[in-house]
Amino acid sequence: MPAITSLGIGSGLDINSMVSQLVALERRPLDAMRAEASRLQTQVSSYGKLNSLFSGLQDASNKLAGNALWARTVATSSDDTAVAVIGGNGAAAGRYAVSVQALAGSQTVAAATPLAGADALVGSGSLTITLGRWDGAGFTAKDGLDAVTLDVAADDTLASLRDKINALGAGVTAALVTDAAGVRLSLRSSATGADNGFRITASDDDGSSADAAGLSRFAYDPAGGGSGMSLKQDATDARATVNGIDIVSASNELSGVVEGLTLRLRKETTAAVDLAVERDSATLKAAVKTFAEAYSELARYIAEQTKYDPAAKVGGPLQGDSGVGSLQQQMRAVLNAGSGASAVFGRLSDVGLELQRDGTLAIDDAKLEAALAQPLELQKAFAHRDNDVPANNGFARRYADLATQVLGVDGSLTTRTEGLRQRITRNGEQQERLNERVERFQQRLVAQYSAMDANLSRLNALSSYVSQQLAALTQNRQDGS
Repeated sequence: MPAITSLGIGSGLDINSMVSQLVALERRPLDAMRAEASRLQTQVSSYGKLNSLFSGLQDASNKLAGNALWARTVATSSDDTAVAVIGGNGAAAGRYAVSVQALAGSQTVAAATPLAGADALVGSGSLTITLGRWDGAGFTAKDGLDAVTLDVAADDTLASLRDKINALGAGVTAALVTDAAGVRLSLRSSATGADNGFRITASDDDGSSADAAGLSRFAYDPAGGGSGMSLKQDATDARATVNGIDIVSASNELSGVVEGLTLRLRKETTAAVDLAVERDSATLKAAVKTFAEAYSELARYIAEQTKYDPAAKVGGPLQGDSGVGSLQQQMRAVLNAGSGASAVFGRLSDVGLELQRDGTLAIDDAKLEAALAQPLELQKAFAHRDNDVPANNGFARRYADLATQVLGVDGSLTTRTEGLRQRITRNGEQQERLNERVERFQQRLVAQYSAMDANLSRLNALSSYVSQQLAALTQNRQDGS
């Protein structure tokens, strides 16, 4: 709005002040509109926080009402150094006794004859690696798996032979081991289990494939008469018993033996190792506490927003708001109403969630621990759904449904927030119209006072002229006498 700068020059009156005061009076309703807009915006913010807190209660309720939480189990071993448990979440509850008679091993051989260094030449020819099983009858190759042949050149060293074997991907890995006598080639099957042993035959360009020279030094074929390599460890299966049932496995990790679990065998045992698969009470307890905290945080916020301070005579942003009052009543109604979902836990107080004077929930740990000892009944108390008899719905199910209702597109929180935003929009439009009206009012005043100022200026000039003429006439008469 433009400033008034030149009124009253002709008349000498403080017209500028007069116009400013009249305009200020006309604009006074704008202050109330701005205060109302600020109050509405504060309420929108309050409803936004309510929405967020209700969403937190909804998440906590849905977790307690869902099946995944109640299906969680945790597995423990009485001796992790012998039998470790992998997994357990979702495994059927039960107890198992596991004894380990033997661990699965990989076949390992090493060259009987050491060489001077890794750069020593190994001879030329070819080596053929075949995977299979060694037993009393000799060697049996794996069905459907072809042998792999490696060509060795005259300039190949012990180090390059190692690298060529590793590059084959033939189920055998090579390494060089240095001892006091020199450097030896060591070969080990990549996988454990009796079926993952291996045989190595040599075709030596020196003319003999069974001596201790050239490539023959790296053959391992006891049944065929060519064994320049010494056996250090047999390929063996793991042998164990689970609840007295014999288990044989090529791996030390037993998957599928106990549904939902993998047992990792680490050493042989002299006594059975106890495994326990039980409901995950710690996670259940944490979920119940999260639910209580979410409810309490929401209840505290509603109380804070709706309170009235008699000393300051100031109410909270949502004090007297009927929508919030209705939500508060609904929350308490669910809390106070009993449920037929469980024959043991008919009220939330039975599981250790007790209503306090300030509207929050406190947790009685002793009661909650006792309730956790009856997980099936506790699950009913929180998660049961009865579409025909709502009174038989679990407590978490009820709060999840309430949150879905108030947070939905047509829910009370959503519609109330939208209503407040619409009022803010209308308020802004009203302020804009009032500003325009005040602008026009000021323009009229300026025009009117400008005209009055001009008229007064002319009248003042005329008055001054008349006064001068009268003074002149009087002077003339005095001079003529």
